[in-house]
Amino acid sequence: MSEARKTWMSLLAKAPPKALGQLWDDTGLAPDFTWLRAPEIGSTMVQGRMGGTGAPFNLGEMTVTRCALRLTDGGTVGHSYVQGRDKTHARIAALIDALMQTALADRLQAEVLDPLATAMDERRRAHAAKAAATKVDFFTMVRGED
Repeated sequence: MSEARKTWMSLLAKAPPKALGQLWDDTGLAPDFTWLRAPEIGSTMVQGRMGGTGAPFNLGEMTVTRCALRLTDGGTVGHSYVQGRDKTHARIAALIDALMQTALADRLQAEVLDPLATAMDERRRAHAAKAAATKVDFFTMVRGED
């Protein structure tokens, strides 16, 4: 899988479903497709690492929805795995994944993926600013004694 595809699939999976749905609707695209795997809800084990770099351990299970489809006009296959139980989110993400592998890639990048990435960056900055506002700087005063 290419780095570009990993990036857009990650963005689609993390996108707020309502925002993704609105951007998708605004494109006016409605490609014909056949299901390879209709949206289905299941769970997957999530692993963590002690300190972020230590040995992996099983943190717990997370609900996911996955699907796969094939565009009827070119046979391009799209996949998606999204957190939660939203079948519409999974369908739209799989459609965009498939269309990003066609001549519509530039259009979808500009109309869907770029706005999602911008919104995600803004949310990160706002979260970081909020966290920075609560930062406490501690310092030690030297008393001159040993």
